[in-house]
Amino acid sequence: MLRRQFLRSGTVVVGAALAAGCTDPAGKDQRSWRMPDEGYPHKRTWMAFGASEAIWGAALLPEVRRNLATIARTIAQFEPVTMLVRAEDHDLAREIVGPTVELVEAPLDDLWMRDTGPVFVKGNGTMAGVNLNFNGWGEKQDFDHDAGVADFVAARAGVEALPTDLVLEGGGVEVDGEGTALITESCVLNENRNPGWSKADVEAELGPLLGLDKIIWLPGIKGKDITDGHTDFYARFAPPGMVLAGFDPDPASWDHEVTKRHLDILKTATDANGRKLEVLVLEAPSFVRPEFESDDFAAGYINFYVCNGAVIAPEFGDPAADTAARQKLEQLFPSRQVVQINIDAIAAGGGGIHCATQQEPVHY
Repeated sequence: MLRRQFLRSGTVVVGAALAAGCTDPAGKDQRSWRMPDEGYPHKRTWMAFGASEAIWGAALLPEVRRNLATIARTIAQFEPVTMLVRAEDHDLAREIVGPTVELVEAPLDDLWMRDTGPVFVKGNGTMAGVNLNFNGWGEKQDFDHDAGVADFVAARAGVEALPTDLVLEGGGVEVDGEGTALITESCVLNENRNPGWSKADVEAELGPLLGLDKIIWLPGIKGKDITDGHTDFYARFAPPGMVLAGFDPDPASWDHEVTKRHLDILKTATDANGRKLEVLVLEAPSFVRPEFESDDFAAGYINFYVCNGAVIAPEFGDPAADTAARQKLEQLFPSRQVVQINIDAIAAGGGGIHCATQQEPVHY
């Protein structure tokens, strides 16, 4: 289960004063917020038509753009999609994406809206977008434009932008909407993002911002992919109380031991409500289509996206594994249509459908 290589628990306390929107002496926002789980109804999905030749290369770029269009058009069958695009790429994007997707011009470095966009939270009769201070996954890639995406999207959505002292990405945190989060240590407790921060520091910061009562920490692994081991390639809630976890069965893979360790942790964990987690495994495919196969290829099913009425998931050309993944998702999301699509070029760059999307929940 390879992913993007180098391409170039705090308890929330709510009182009358806090609910009114007060700040503590240090100036921290003390209002009560909660990040809904991905299955909560969406107002729209945000994406970015931001792939460039400088990062993706001339050979891969056209198919990456077609993959983005496929994702956007598929989601647009179920809910509105707004896609950011550079001014100079607007006409090309419209030609490839088609008429069903809204295009909004904005400066961009790349396509990973899950990491560059805001994390939307609800509370106090309103909505906000948390800016997680994207820094190119620890300054591994240019991010001057993408650092501004979170605030741009929040403004476009008409919501307040919430600051934090943490440096994190949306792909690094998975929530159940009921007070529990899964976070990889390799990402957030990394010197390239948050030097000197402890688990307790992170819990105290994210608790009020995302409505978390408990964080289940997974070790992840540093330095093997550009994200330093994002959570959304390892484990996902589906639904609360149940976790879909990735497992790499190849003993020669660098992901084999860490995915085994994650399963051990998850199978003994309880969520914020005291429930013992039910853990189901989604194994990676045994093989993928040869056209885009590489050491960077992200061959895993965990990076699916839940939208209104559907689950959008990858397929890799392994009939047995693709079918098993689809059937498991259909069992876990019985009220949603499971749609599998080919995103081989994006996977060749180490990413997936979830990485390229960010949900905006319905407003009050």
